[in-house]
Amino acid sequence: MATSARIVPWIRGAYWLGEGWQLFRVAPLAWIALVLTYWVLMTMVSLLPIVGIAAASVLVPPFSVGFMALSRAAAMRAPVTLPLLFSGFRDHPGSQLSLGGVYLMCLALLLAATALADGGALARWMLTAERPDAAILQSEAFLGALATATALYLPVMMAFWFAPVLAAWHGVGAAKALFFSVVACLMNWRAFLAYGAVALLMTVVVPLLGLRVLLSASGGALGTQVISLAFLLIPVMLPTLLASFYVSYRDVFGTPEGA
Repeated sequence: MATSARIVPWIRGAYWLGEGWQLFRVAPLAWIALVLTYWVLMTMVSLLPIVGIAAASVLVPPFSVGFMALSRAAAMRAPVTLPLLFSGFRDHPGSQLSLGGVYLMCLALLLAATALADGGALARWMLTAERPDAAILQSEAFLGALATATALYLPVMMAFWFAPVLAAWHGVGAAKALFFSVVACLMNWRAFLAYGAVALLMTVVVPLLGLRVLLSASGGALGTQVISLAFLLIPVMLPTLLASFYVSYRDVFGTPEGA
């Protein structure tokens, strides 16, 4: 299958999240179960002594292919099943592990760069879950580290947005897949900007405003229920986001089955 990317109208990006929601609705219980399975597996791997976090990072690309496969199945109204989650370990596994190694290296360089800004506070938080105290969180150094992490992760995200699925479904080598992914994202920056705005609005702004309204309307009496509702939203929002990644791929590269 060709790997040539096409430029899609910017308005298409605004529909990606909504179409991801439609794919989630095909099999919501299966989606939630598989996302929770992924979360449990990655948590278990990350807890391994010494190598855990590194191993979990290497596994991100093949699992992203798995979620692409789940989304493609949902688009074709086929069963959304557990074996699909592991399809990235069957389709060109060498390329997937190479991508995982590059992803790990990128994260290591990113955290090293943030350590230059805040002395390693953000890096320790990410690696050990050691939350900095309030004074550090409000410091200019820590905010600078956050800004550095955001700026540096943007090109990483562009490189890995399409790279795993290009390697798995198009048979492209790891280096070319990363290059083609960056080029495709740059070609469609307007669509991605629209997608980012809609995703931020629907997954962060609207839920937070809604929860705040509920909390204010109850005078704080429903605090526990509101917090519980916030956690219940996560298993719905995550599959929707993951499925929207597939929609962006389908628009830009198409699929072998035309789904």
